[in-house]
Amino acid sequence: MAGYRTSRVSEDIKREIVAVIRELKDPRVKDKILTVVRVDVSSDLSFAKVYVSSMSGIEDAKEAVKGLKNATGLIRHEIGTKLRLRKTPELSFIADDSVEHGMDIFQKLQNSQKKDEENENNS
Repeated sequence: MAGYRTSRVSEDIKREIVAVIRELKDPRVKDKILTVVRVDVSSDLSFAKVYVSSMSGIEDAKEAVKGLKNATGLIRHEIGTKLRLRKTPELSFIADDSVEHGMDIFQKLQNSQKKDEENENNS
């Protein structure tokens, strides 16, 4: 039963963080195309790890994480207000390169498909 609650709270926190990130005015965050990949919440809901990725690479994600760490108080306040949790979890932001990795795989698949089509046309 507790697993359902943590996964539900995790998704709710993820949704609220995305909404708050859109409204931040910090240039380290505002000018980047960021994706919140996932949120891992501890079993007692007191800590949450937020994995953030950027479309333009891991360096931009690391820079955005610095801005998000500065705005942690605001983000926590907004989450607590919107979700009405008994205790709002402490947030730690972590740069992740999974979106960039996914784009690389996608490009490799497209290139492979083009080569296969060319080989079929040449045969």
